[in-house]
Amino acid sequence: MLIWVVYDISDNKIRNKAVKACKNKGLYRVQKSVFLGTLNKNDKDELKMIMEDIIDKSTDSVYIFPSDKDFLKDTDLIGQGFDKELIADVIISKFI
Repeated sequence: MLIWVVYDISDNKIRNKAVKACKNKGLYRVQKSVFLGTLNKNDKDELKMIMEDIIDKSTDSVYIFPSDKDFLKDTDLIGQGFDKELIADVIISKFI
């Protein structure tokens, strides 16, 4: 399934652990605090458990959104906060 991971983590050390967890699951960083990729249910559940273990639930937040290809096709990418070419290539080659 297609997954978006969006987080707001205040501590650099914890944030780095979250980044590493997302990358280890094969997700692509599309912005500083946003990852996108495909995960099976087990990997999604494992990522959720990792995030639950590492964040400070009183100050941090992590959202793991399931998505689908139709939603992604209808998504608009605007601005300079990301590499449009890279994201377009990732969208075309990995998710569609």
